[in-house]
Amino acid sequence: MKQSLQLRISQQLNLTPQLAQSIKLLQLSTMDFQQEIERFLLENPLLEREEGSEGDSGPGESSATESAPAEAERERESESESETGELRWEEVRGGNGRSDDDESDPALNVAQNLTLREYLLSQAGLLPLAPRERAMLELLIDALDDDGLLTQSLDEILAQLPEDLREQMEIDEDDLTIALAYLQQLEPLGVGARDLSESLTLQLLQHPECAARRLALEIVRGHLDLLATRDYTRIKRQLQCDDECLREAQSLITGLNPRPGADWSADSPRYVIPDVIVDFHRGAWRVRLNESAMPKLKVNEMYARILQQEVGAGLSTQLQEARWLLKSVEQRGQTILRVGQAIVERQKAFFEHGEEAMRPLVLRDIAEQLGLHESTVSRVTTQKFMLSPRGLLEFKYFFGSHVDTDAGGECSATAIKALIRKMVQLENKSKPFSDGAIGEELARQGIVIARRTVAKYREALMIPPVNQRKSL
Repeated sequence: MKQSLQLRISQQLNLTPQLAQSIKLLQLSTMDFQQEIERFLLENPLLEREEGSEGDSGPGESSATESAPAEAERERESESESETGELRWEEVRGGNGRSDDDESDPALNVAQNLTLREYLLSQAGLLPLAPRERAMLELLIDALDDDGLLTQSLDEILAQLPEDLREQMEIDEDDLTIALAYLQQLEPLGVGARDLSESLTLQLLQHPECAARRLALEIVRGHLDLLATRDYTRIKRQLQCDDECLREAQSLITGLNPRPGADWSADSPRYVIPDVIVDFHRGAWRVRLNESAMPKLKVNEMYARILQQEVGAGLSTQLQEARWLLKSVEQRGQTILRVGQAIVERQKAFFEHGEEAMRPLVLRDIAEQLGLHESTVSRVTTQKFMLSPRGLLEFKYFFGSHVDTDAGGECSATAIKALIRKMVQLENKSKPFSDGAIGEELARQGIVIARRTVAKYREALMIPPVNQRKSL
């Protein structure tokens, strides 16, 4: 063992701070990107928003110029509409088109503001209950799952209470049974049921008495498995009913809600801001940046002049960072725009004819066309969206696997799924297509895929198997 000096030559790739910042901004979604810009504005005094500027030097300058006549035209239309009074509130509000005094389903209006627990507790407060009974009812409400069902037995709920509390209040299973009866009388119908059969039964009991309701009750209490598999022959044989009565009972059951609490436990809506806008302009498809999603930033001129006079040299680092950020923001916008234009150019048939005309496309195709690395294209297409006449679509939507056709070409998996969906929509409901029959029909169109591939695509489209699609 001895010490020695050695000279080695090696190459190592290091990211500059500017490149690292560009990569980080590129992979962010629009909302995350705007939050990151807000952070930079708070931390760097040399950065400020560019407001009311005529000459926008940020990304999308050309597209803003192109869209100016359209913006002016929309302003003139809005002014003329307001003058003539032709613009109605129903058109402005959008959404589901309900008026403020629409009372067709007040429970759904409440569900927008309250959780299921809060909604049930508000109803429980109106019941004439003793404090002890009200405590039992609130205990069961707290035990409900997100679907409004009681997945635990009353014995299990009772066992979870502290022993001293049970003895002090003298709580037994009969008390919980009485509280359960109160709970099952509350809205939404079917809440507090211990299984699907009981939930459907509670909802059916609120329907007027008729032969169809009696048959529907028998089905949900003992033959739901046969109804799920659409084994109508066994149902008719076991319940001694004809096709017409079974059809009416099935219509009653399918109109029920198997998850009565789902409207209250739905996830919060996910807001998406499109990065680019696609429209058909003067006989061609045009892609432009969404100006509202692109921040207008500039360097504070006063601080920049101070630095030029070398009075505030301590801010030189912030000035350099501000300039880096402006360049990174511009590069991000231009890269997203280029990738969006390349995608639209490759998928013109989709925008003109729909999913069935989707062409096979992989990241490598766009990377080679634009001279970018595949990882860069992957970052650009992740959580980036385009607003088009076909809807709000993620860039990733246009990429997918392909299948070779008999003619020697290729067919996109998205197009095959669209064909399968169309076949199922147009099939005879009394004799639906099996996976093999769908594969044979696709083969007649020149697309040869295995039956298991058809089944995989059908499941991805959440289309039930043939026995569950069959109807009377």
